[in-house]
Amino acid sequence: MASAAPPLALPLRLKLSAMMFLQFAVWGSWFVVFFPYLRGLDFTGEQAGALIGNMALGAIFSTIFAGYVADRLLASEKLMAICHLAGGVLLYLIAQVQSPGEYWTLFALTLVYALLFNPTLVLANSITFEHVPDGQRDFPGIRVLGTLGWIAAGFGIDLLFAGGAGHTAASTNGPLLLAAGLSVALGAYSFFLPHTPPKGEVQGVPFVRALGLFKDFSFAVFFIVSLAITVVLAFYYTVTADFLAKQCDVKNIGSTMLIGQVCETVFLPLLPLFLVRFGMKWVLVLGMFCWGLRYFLFANAGPEGFGFALAIVGVALHGFCFDFFFAAGFIHCDNKAPKDIRASAQALFSFLTYGVGMWLGSLLCGRLVDKYTDPVTKAVNWSEFWMVPSVGVIACLAVFLVLFRDRSGPITEPGVKETAVTPGA
Repeated sequence: MASAAPPLALPLRLKLSAMMFLQFAVWGSWFVVFFPYLRGLDFTGEQAGALIGNMALGAIFSTIFAGYVADRLLASEKLMAICHLAGGVLLYLIAQVQSPGEYWTLFALTLVYALLFNPTLVLANSITFEHVPDGQRDFPGIRVLGTLGWIAAGFGIDLLFAGGAGHTAASTNGPLLLAAGLSVALGAYSFFLPHTPPKGEVQGVPFVRALGLFKDFSFAVFFIVSLAITVVLAFYYTVTADFLAKQCDVKNIGSTMLIGQVCETVFLPLLPLFLVRFGMKWVLVLGMFCWGLRYFLFANAGPEGFGFALAIVGVALHGFCFDFFFAAGFIHCDNKAPKDIRASAQALFSFLTYGVGMWLGSLLCGRLVDKYTDPVTKAVNWSEFWMVPSVGVIACLAVFLVLFRDRSGPITEPGVKETAVTPGA
């Protein structure tokens, strides 16, 4: 069914798309190679997992606060500018720390950076949803530019920093320096984004009201399963680069992992069609199933022939996993939350997924790497390792299938009067 909302103006589309491109180029420049980079500097698996996990800790401690500020106190685009400008400085400092003896210095720097970066993920989404005529129709087409930004960053780090025998993008601090420059650029650009003022008329405390959405049983199921799914999502972001290099003998890690983002680019613009045809529940189910399948393929992957093909298919499935669960999940939050606390509802979703789930997953992942590492050969038993998240995803999928029911329309809050809005606004 065609949307009744007016079309999205091209200048606004371009401005928001550029924001998304830079937002994910910053993240994609360094995050996927950070774990093997740290391991190459002789940090233990547990230490590297904890440092990766700081990105999730940042979401836990700062994302809800950012949602409150954006809903009540400060224009979203100004808050985004401040976070990215300061974040660029911190990424530069992180690149200078290269000794396990400075672990706690690096821990502090990565944690402070995470406190600044994570709110920008929420802010980019809330700015987009605030200004597009129809979120379900328009958001995927803008969000796909974020995927293209991640792809460009992946090719960029391989082009600039990989080369020579055994030398990959994870062998240098170059990706961190590239991310620092991109962060400063996005910080400056953020001042020119559409003005998104705080909603001073919000009734009650936005975070508390967002928590109140858990009174809706299906919404609570969605959030709890999302939390559990993100625990195993952390496995992909944390160790896939290391897995591809050591188990599958991949040299160009950045560009190889971009296969998943290419698939994401293809299917994200089609997400509205899938939502209309199959509904939110079955789109989310498809996303979860692909996650479990992806880890099962990794458990049986190898450096050549059919085993190598399984690894590549597993990487490609990332597009389905992200589009049909996380992108759809952000749309689900926007559809269900009352208009004046949508930023806080988006923040709550990020808090539980990019925050608590990713943090727990990063810590668990690092410990499992150590658990399945042979103390003599230092080789990881990747087959047993990947079966752990695969089984976890299937369990989450079973719970979701039984308990989740998608009902149309926003969730009604008892005692809070909702201002009427135009459909699709």
